[in-house]
Amino acid sequence: MTSVSEDAAAEFEEETGHAKTGFMALVIGSIGVVFGDIGTSPLYALKETAAAAAEGGPLTREIILGVLSLIVWALILVVTIKYVVILLKADNKGEGGTLTLVALAQRALGKRRGVVLLLGILGAGLFYGDSLLTPAISVLSAVEGLKLIAPDFSTYVVPLTIAIVILLFSFQRHGTGKVGIFFGPIMVLWFATLAVTGIINIVKDPTILFAISPHYSIMFFIEHPHLGVIVMGAVCLAVTGAEALYADLGHFGRSPIRTAWLCFIFPALVLNYFGQGALVLSNPKAIEHPIFFLVPEWALPAMIVLAMAATVIASQSVITGAFSMTRQAIQLGLLPRMEIQFTSESHQGQIFLPRVNILLMCGIIALILAFQSSSNLSHAYGISVFGAMSVDAILAIVVIWKGWRWSLGLTLAMMLPFLFLDLVFVGTNVPKIMTGGYVPIILGMVLITIMWTWVKGTTILFDKTRKSDVPLAELVAMLKKSPPHTVKGTAVFLTSDPDTSPSALLHNLKHNKVLHEKNVILTVKTVDTPRVRNSERVTLEQISDAFWRVKMTYGYMETPNIPRGLAILRKFGFKFDIMATSFFLSRRSIRPAVQSSMPLWQDRLYIGLAKSSTDATDFFQIPTGRVVEVGTQVTI
Repeated sequence: MTSVSEDAAAEFEEETGHAKTGFMALVIGSIGVVFGDIGTSPLYALKETAAAAAEGGPLTREIILGVLSLIVWALILVVTIKYVVILLKADNKGEGGTLTLVALAQRALGKRRGVVLLLGILGAGLFYGDSLLTPAISVLSAVEGLKLIAPDFSTYVVPLTIAIVILLFSFQRHGTGKVGIFFGPIMVLWFATLAVTGIINIVKDPTILFAISPHYSIMFFIEHPHLGVIVMGAVCLAVTGAEALYADLGHFGRSPIRTAWLCFIFPALVLNYFGQGALVLSNPKAIEHPIFFLVPEWALPAMIVLAMAATVIASQSVITGAFSMTRQAIQLGLLPRMEIQFTSESHQGQIFLPRVNILLMCGIIALILAFQSSSNLSHAYGISVFGAMSVDAILAIVVIWKGWRWSLGLTLAMMLPFLFLDLVFVGTNVPKIMTGGYVPIILGMVLITIMWTWVKGTTILFDKTRKSDVPLAELVAMLKKSPPHTVKGTAVFLTSDPDTSPSALLHNLKHNKVLHEKNVILTVKTVDTPRVRNSERVTLEQISDAFWRVKMTYGYMETPNIPRGLAILRKFGFKFDIMATSFFLSRRSIRPAVQSSMPLWQDRLYIGLAKSSTDATDFFQIPTGRVVEVGTQVTI
């Protein structure tokens, strides 16, 4: 353990320049944020898996050992090898998640592929479904533990759960770093408690450790083939959170996450599952709430309170993952602009999105009111989680084969077993569709529809406006021959196409009949890397005495700041004074066309999304007093 930790710390220092104390702070912070989801699976995973196995008869020793073996090997294969060892290497300059795999895959293929983008949209949609389900089932399962102390408490479970969820989301604006510092020590105590209570019960029956052998997993399927689908559908609950672990990579970094998992989280989880198994073998009635029966009766209230705290924290991994995923989706053009608040001066990946925060909170409360219990919600859980994991596996095959330049045979030999396992978990959850599995499917379809509509509508709008645009070189030549009245100062015109004249410039010439001394045609471009160095941020090209073309480049994990970017132009000898500069933006009023390329409902959805988009002035951080907006109407 020591060597793993020291090696990871050395790698972290080499990559980031942080001291070891900073590394350990990130390790503890990652325990408080990244591993909350998978760390609270012992509350319900063995309980639900054993309940599924009990449908075939009494819980024998062989069945318990088989179930434990399945859980442990799912943790080894899916979480440890697939995500911690392999996919954490597939980072894009420190950022992870499904959309990072999309960016890496498109870069490896050399162009924007529709199939890859569609897979990314599918994976992102399913991940958002998980972001709603995880907090609901985690907090509910812990609050339900209070019924062991006070059976009459049943009527208060749902109201208390909703109150806790509201409190959790109200805390998000303080940022991932502060959340991690506050939650980290609590989760360290939680995992230590899991390990200690597991060991105490393992000592009473050490033979339970035989379940580490995959032999018991294989024998379970041979002896109970009719239970295989049902049990695997419950085993998947033990590994939920692995996809959030990868999505949260940018918040803490690869080395701290790996160190926390290998040295602390994984051993604690395995010990606790074995302890629960030993307890159930000695007391079959304990299967109702095995994790709470691990402790003596006098310690039960403290264990329940700790579990409640841990489940609140468990929600953090998918919430921060949803923030990161949304930011990437905006920068990749999959969603309209939204307000993004930075919560850390040292870590750019730590962000807060108010609109996403509110939508997640409302969605989670709706699920709690609809399902009322963690057992009911467990039926809705697996499809979204393993659907997203399957997408990750497919995209990883492209990245490893084309990006890492491994042979196709070796790539498939490594990744196909994981893809097969993910698809098995998806398949075993299909029978749950009618009892709750429809929820993530509907959520995923809604989000996929929104993203695809935005991509398609934006493409159509760009193609339409381009037909009526005037080439910039042609306009500059015309203005040289017949110059309009010139006024002092600098005008910055934002456009998505640097080769055509911005509509705001054309309207300014048409209606105001003036031209500024300096005119900057500015294009803001997002690339498929998380961040761009300041030395590569801006390019400047002089077109004429009065016109310059500027391209400003940002990574998909960055929020553009145009005034700060333009200040870099001084290094090129271009004098820039923000107080003598006007920013011209085009505000489009979109209307559905009589003959549209999209159905009317999709037109209206796109128009609604466009209206909900954060104002360009705020998104690009332009001083409001320096902005001139020119309105145009366009049909789609």
